[in-house]
Amino acid sequence: MTLHENVRGQLLQSLQQPADNEIDQLNDAFRLLAKWRSILISNTIIASNNTLVLQGPMQGLEYVANASEGCLAARLIGCYEQPLLPFIEEAICTDYNNVVNIGCSDGYYAVGMARRMPKSKMWAYDINPAAQDACSELAQKNDVSERIKIGALFGPEDFAQFANKKTLVMCDIEGAEQELLDPQLAPDLVGMDIIVESHECIIKGLTQTLIDRFSVTHKITLIQDKGQRQFEVLPKDYENWANLDQLVATWEWRSGPTPWMVMKSRLLQAD
Repeated sequence: MTLHENVRGQLLQSLQQPADNEIDQLNDAFRLLAKWRSILISNTIIASNNTLVLQGPMQGLEYVANASEGCLAARLIGCYEQPLLPFIEEAICTDYNNVVNIGCSDGYYAVGMARRMPKSKMWAYDINPAAQDACSELAQKNDVSERIKIGALFGPEDFAQFANKKTLVMCDIEGAEQELLDPQLAPDLVGMDIIVESHECIIKGLTQTLIDRFSVTHKITLIQDKGQRQFEVLPKDYENWANLDQLVATWEWRSGPTPWMVMKSRLLQAD
């Protein structure tokens, strides 16, 4: 079954079901069609530029043709999570011994940062076996396999292996950060820098919970995504795309607010 047939079938099945709320039903249909269009735009970008990331901190990364989760087009353009990118660039320029990427997906950050941080060891974790395989393949594709260790489940007790080493923790685990990022369960987090995506859209109040946990031990910068994206390197023929396609190209498939928190350990800053 082709992509178009699959999406059309899902759409018809959804719209033929009795609806308690027609607006929600139509919103779901719109979201499905937007994802479909996003995939087509990704294919258009790849046809012109292969899978090279065009700009941003991951510029030059030979990425994947099919993302294991989430959007692909914005990553290829290099505007993915753009409000966070200055902090990613700052992290790249910091001499971390370890970068621990929990929820690594197919390795966009783990492999992309490994390319630019030759003195750092990368640790990439994801509970999805397909994502682990994709990350491994991406590391090989970009010649950084020897500096990336790929694992599955990461628990609070696992932070201990990075104690007393200059470590950056990057965490994107769909709300499970509530259980994982707890200094009472993982006291070594006090001495680590942390970049976490807070899934406020899944657990209301989660962002404040994390702020309360780390405000004493870390300097916290809260980053909200206002949706605007700007970039200098345009995909081929971008100027001739329909306005809606230009918007969809930068859409990151989020269902609600997911602010980022950049938390700098006061212990590391004191060193």
